[in-house]
Amino acid sequence: MHTHTTKFIATTALFISASLLFHTAQAGESVKTTVNGMVCAFCAQGIEKRLSALPATKAVFVDLKHKVVAVEAKDGQTLDRKTIAAEITDAGYDVVRMETVQQSVADIQAEIKGKK
Repeated sequence: MHTHTTKFIATTALFISASLLFHTAQAGESVKTTVNGMVCAFCAQGIEKRLSALPATKAVFVDLKHKVVAVEAKDGQTLDRKTIAAEITDAGYDVVRMETVQQSVADIQAEIKGKK
């Protein structure tokens, strides 16, 4: 592979990764995150407290078994995925995956509880 092609692929991959991380969630949407390192109720409580303190947060759900953290935006507000990721990593956990979903935190919670 040519050097220019390799640089282009690397730059494109970086751009796609950055755009996925920096996307925001609006009212009616939630940011659903897979998090490694959560092992106890204290871990879940710490993450929930940090994310609940964000001004745009309406609701937070943390599920240790499925390693899921879901944050829902308040009406008229947007959630910044970069900020959510920073709060989780600053608390000492690893963000594995983030996605914006058209579900409330209650819907995500019900869906996960149905899997148990």
